[in-house]
Amino acid sequence: MDTPFNERGVSVTRNAISAAGQVFTLRDVRDVRVITVGKNRVVPMVISLCGVAVAIAGGWFGTAAALVCGAMLVVVGGLAWTTQDVTHRLIVATAAGDREAVSSTDADFVARVERAVKDALAAAKAQQQQQQQ
Repeated sequence: MDTPFNERGVSVTRNAISAAGQVFTLRDVRDVRVITVGKNRVVPMVISLCGVAVAIAGGWFGTAAALVCGAMLVVVGGLAWTTQDVTHRLIVATAAGDREAVSSTDADFVARVERAVKDALAAAKAQQQQQQQ
């Protein structure tokens, strides 16, 4: 790998990966993979369902405060759903275990980091085999 990868605080060189204050030496890295973490559905749904129940109870008992609080909880549940992002995480596998190196909402960026690390690992293996011969 002639040109090291250096973008958004992530550096990949011939010897190491540096990201978010963590440094992984390439000789310790076994593999890298990207994991996509989707939106959390449970919390927004629970908030919204609680809001619906409070709003119904407020309407049934004629309590305007409960009706308004229930409507607000439904809105908060909807906002909790729409403001969540799908995140992509680069997981580095070492002998000590798997660790998250990079987390971003930009899938292309995480894929570029993964490709740079895999290229660096391949170059390091090729150099090691060449030295053994």
